[in-house]
Amino acid sequence: MNDSPKKTELSKPDELIEQPLYEIRREIYSRAVSGWFARWRWALVIFTQVVYYGGPWLVWNGRQAVLFDLVARKFYIFGIVFWPQDFIYLTGLLVVSALSLFLFTAVAGRLWCGYACPQTVYTEIFMWIERSIEGDRLARMRLDQEPLSARKFGLKAAKHGLWVALALWTGFTFVGYFTPIHQLAAEFAGVAAAPGQGGGPALGPWEIFWVLFYGFATYGNAGWMREQVCKYMCPYARFQSAMFDPDTLVITYDRERGEPRGPRARNADMKSLGLGDCTDCGICVQVCPTGIDIREGLQYECIGCAACIDGCNKVMARFGYPKGLIRYTTENALAQKLAPRQVLARALRPRVLVYTAILWTIIIAIGIALYTRVPLKVDVIRDRANLSREVEGRWVENSYQLQIMNTEEVPHRFIVRASGVATLQVADEQVLEIPGATTHMVAVRLRVDAGKLSAGSHKIEFEVAAADNAAIVARERSIFLVR
Repeated sequence: MNDSPKKTELSKPDELIEQPLYEIRREIYSRAVSGWFARWRWALVIFTQVVYYGGPWLVWNGRQAVLFDLVARKFYIFGIVFWPQDFIYLTGLLVVSALSLFLFTAVAGRLWCGYACPQTVYTEIFMWIERSIEGDRLARMRLDQEPLSARKFGLKAAKHGLWVALALWTGFTFVGYFTPIHQLAAEFAGVAAAPGQGGGPALGPWEIFWVLFYGFATYGNAGWMREQVCKYMCPYARFQSAMFDPDTLVITYDRERGEPRGPRARNADMKSLGLGDCTDCGICVQVCPTGIDIREGLQYECIGCAACIDGCNKVMARFGYPKGLIRYTTENALAQKLAPRQVLARALRPRVLVYTAILWTIIIAIGIALYTRVPLKVDVIRDRANLSREVEGRWVENSYQLQIMNTEEVPHRFIVRASGVATLQVADEQVLEIPGATTHMVAVRLRVDAGKLSAGSHKIEFEVAAADNAAIVARERSIFLVR
């Protein structure tokens, strides 16, 4: 046994086989495809980019419609102004997004990844630019194999030039959601600066950094890394299987119908040849942006873009076979040969109904909270330097600082009142005029008849009400001290 050839070969150091820890990336030359799913994918690409690139340029009430002003700590979304105190709404939005992802995944797999994920969307755009300049799959493969020439350099330079321009415009738009985009554009053009300082660029270092950083990330992820982001960087690909079940619609190859696969002439009788419907043309692999073979079963690299369905359906139509060799279906549907109507009926299973009920409950709750939201916030701060003092003989006075936030974009007149103990009154009562979307600090003095109140702390309540709108009222508790 010790003299076996296998043992002898493995004992020679110069014949040991080195296995790399990570697979070396294969360049993927995906083929253009058209069809029903491709049209849906491009419709969502256009929709998401119109929203993204056009959003900062919309004007509402004389200012940018969507603006996250971090410096002023105000977040404008059309007619609503959110403040840091409204963080609960952001929490609700994140919960709704997560539950929506769970629901869509449980019903039909990676719909988000295949149609709306920014990585998929920008990869699709960058690949369209690449095909427009260098040609489709075979042309790009031949171009990359050619030695460097003026033609090759020109094509590559044009492609990367457009990629960089689009990436920088994407970074510019991203920053435009945090810095008013008209101001940002003027600063980039070098025609605006601080008032009274003349012309010239006035871009801040953080604006420049984020334009370049976001542009670099877009260029690197969509132009170079592409499927590597989905396979190795995105965590969703790793835990998506936890949300799948046998009734989840996924892109599936019908092995029973397609096997044994093999090439054949268009007019050949596949039954006499002992072949299934799969012609082994490889179109499903050629159109896949992640380079997988869906015929090997569902894989975590599959992003659910359905390009393989469009490609396979075209081949089936060319050979006169029924479409759907690769299709959206479920594990149970294949095993039990369910009809499409039965598959859709089983989609309304308890798991999906629970997700849907929770999702709509949260959406309705957030909607009601926004509808009934009072555009006024009040914080009460006691004067720590002088807790309590006697004034005018028999009166005891406490001082407070009230931070009044008018969260609407229209000015209001506010009146401050106080209640909770006998004889409590506001000294120097006044009507406060507070502009829209601003915060105002006001000093308020409360007085109590010393003979009507015992020593100690007493609970009171401030009421701030809009004089011009009875529905706008805010109440805040505090204490009144008597020594």
